[in-house]
Amino acid sequence: MKKFTFLLALLGGFAFTSQAQRIETVPQTSADVGLTPIKQGNWMVGGSLGNLGYSFEGEAFNIQLQPRAGYFVSDGIAVGAQATLGFTAVNDRDNEWNYGIAPFVRYYFPGGATASSRFFAQGDIGIAGSSAGNDVSLALGANVGYAHFITQSVALEAILGYNYTKANVNLGDKATGLGVGLGFQIYLPGRR
Repeated sequence: MKKFTFLLALLGGFAFTSQAQRIETVPQTSADVGLTPIKQGNWMVGGSLGNLGYSFEGEAFNIQLQPRAGYFVSDGIAVGAQATLGFTAVNDRDNEWNYGIAPFVRYYFPGGATASSRFFAQGDIGIAGSSAGNDVSLALGANVGYAHFITQSVALEAILGYNYTKANVNLGDKATGLGVGLGFQIYLPGRR
């Protein structure tokens, strides 16, 4: 009888333990962050992973990767640098690889957002080049975007903008176009 009671107690303990360790979680889709990630002294790193664009002059399609890093000089205002690595498919010509680097300024709008999201505007001016020629020239960008915070320090972003460059020698003397980008940013707290 002792063995049977001990066996029932042991099986009951296993059943209780197996139920107690079952943890069901739902992936987090948003976090109330307020102004915490965009405070003065914080850092941001990340970038656009899939920039798609269309050039008006040469009827070309491009895709780019844009890593970026910035520092918040004031609440909601970040300055930093971004690199551009991309591929351009040109009608009836050789395809080309392009590259560039540009400092940027990003401003997060205080209104029109929720505790888990922010609208922003970003401008950049830098240099760019392409595999079609040896020229390195001016590159400009004006973008607006939306950052949705999925955690206290990570935001998914969508960016829409207008870009201008004189580096695409294969397309003529300049290239302008619209671009759409999807990416993410990681917001790191600065020293206090």
